[in-house]
Amino acid sequence: MTKTAAELVAEAKGRIEKLSVEEVAAEMEKGDAVLVDLREPEELTAGGKIPGSVNVPRGMLEFRADPSSSYHQDPLDPSKRVIVHCASGGRSALAAATLQDMGYSSVAHLEGGFSAWKEAGQPTE
Repeated sequence: MTKTAAELVAEAKGRIEKLSVEEVAAEMEKGDAVLVDLREPEELTAGGKIPGSVNVPRGMLEFRADPSSSYHQDPLDPSKRVIVHCASGGRSALAAATLQDMGYSSVAHLEGGFSAWKEAGQPTE
């Protein structure tokens, strides 16, 4: 049986931790979480980014998140708190589910993504 992208996102959202803009801002203020921006570099150039976020394009996530991969990227660590976001929440829902499957013990996604962050008046750079 085949699934649509929307069905895959809905399934992922059913099994991941979803955070509001306010919850992400509070976690970032505490400094305990790594915020991963899954958007493509062109999206960051065009619209900015959340201060302190680390860019890992969605297509490279599994390789950057795997400590045994030659493409591994610090500060991604399965034992650390990781919050992912994209433009509106679809890619990050899939990414959060994938990170859970890879053994990340404390992963969440920003509900509504970068769009929700900007609409809430949170800082960007």
